[in-house]
Amino acid sequence: MRARTAEDRALIEMIDPIAETLGLAVVRVRLMGGSQRRRLQVMAERPSDNDISVEECARLSRAISEVFDAADPISGEYLLEVSSPGIDRPLTRLSDFELFEGLEARLETDRMVEGRKRFKGTLAGTEDGHVCIDLEGEEDTALIPFDWLVDAKLVLTDELMKAGAEKRAARSASDTETNPDDSED
Repeated sequence: MRARTAEDRALIEMIDPIAETLGLAVVRVRLMGGSQRRRLQVMAERPSDNDISVEECARLSRAISEVFDAADPISGEYLLEVSSPGIDRPLTRLSDFELFEGLEARLETDRMVEGRKRFKGTLAGTEDGHVCIDLEGEEDTALIPFDWLVDAKLVLTDELMKAGAEKRAARSASDTETNPDDSED
């Protein structure tokens, strides 16, 4: 799910090592648009805390541009966008489902599972390559094979927004402690 198409997969193979040298992990790569100006969207984060700064996005963007200018893996013009996954982030790795256990998510599969392809519920971890999710209105925890997923993302809820606000506040406090001259009186 980190890369949807064969072209995305080829690009992520080039981008992963670049990100790793900067201490980052690629969450997702998507090359979007038609034959005109396309858009290459790269979402990345620090593996240690699943966050990324604007400066780190800029460094990764410059590093990707340098390699892509030499290798020219995308025909025609394209716009490179490097960003964080955001608060209602895509879930692209099996480990994401453990990391965000207890939060609400939407999942979509590439095939029918008990008569449907879309699921919404609370993440309950993983088990043997399956995503565990407590579905709304169901007693049992559903086990959905990770390999069957085509899309998965956190749902923007009050709980998720509160967690995001707490993370931003902690980051702001840390920045103020690191750079006390930058704080306002």
